[in-house]
Amino acid sequence: MNLENLQNVGGKTSTELEWNGTNIWKPDVLLDKKQQLHKVSPIVCVRLIDNMTLVLLGVLLQLLVAAWAQYDYYSQHDYTDEDRWVNLFRQGFNFQCPHGQVVVAIRSTFSKKEGSDRRWNYGCMPTPHEFGEPTECWWEDINRAGMEWYQKCSNNGLVAGFSSQYFDSVLDREWQFYCCRYKKRCSYSCWLTQDYPGHYGEDVDMVLYSYGYYIRGATTTFSGVDRDRQWKYIVCRMTDFDCEFENF
Repeated sequence: MNLENLQNVGGKTSTELEWNGTNIWKPDVLLDKKQQLHKVSPIVCVRLIDNMTLVLLGVLLQLLVAAWAQYDYYSQHDYTDEDRWVNLFRQGFNFQCPHGQVVVAIRSTFSKKEGSDRRWNYGCMPTPHEFGEPTECWWEDINRAGMEWYQKCSNNGLVAGFSSQYFDSVLDREWQFYCCRYKKRCSYSCWLTQDYPGHYGEDVDMVLYSYGYYIRGATTTFSGVDRDRQWKYIVCRMTDFDCEFENF
């Protein structure tokens, strides 16, 4: 505001106006404190409200960006094959994620007529850039058909594939995990998912939406009546630093 454009206020010229220290010009007239507060507080309050609004909008924007990044990462899992299955009923299969990727989604459908067997498909996603390239990958021991079992990738490995063979004699499959290790990263904060399927004979469509968690193995139960298997997957976080535990 130019001083030359100020009109006389309270009988004073523009050159006799004082600066009150709060970006407000006021006439050099006797005003009690209540009057000064009345004149200043609305402007100050508006500015404070504007600043608080900007801060809240900034925080909300950061939360939205983080949520969208998580959704975008885990909603674009890439299932294999156009028909969305890696095997036919009663057929063996060997599935591996592309190099540097791990399993984040599992789909399955059951058929009583086809030997109480399932067709399977898997979705993979790349691991975070800071993980780097896999240090090594390997096949774990075979888990026999017709039995309940628990298995986790050794050497802090992450599940990057499955191998399975069907046996008519027991109407069940044997299973192997394909695991990959990344440097010396260790797992922590592990938990078990719910049962997949929820009931024997139901379809499975499981996606790991928990950002920063990875499948490390599974525990399964087998029904001799339904000739079907329920899975609970072992899901863990991985450290951001190298650790000394070789098998954890």
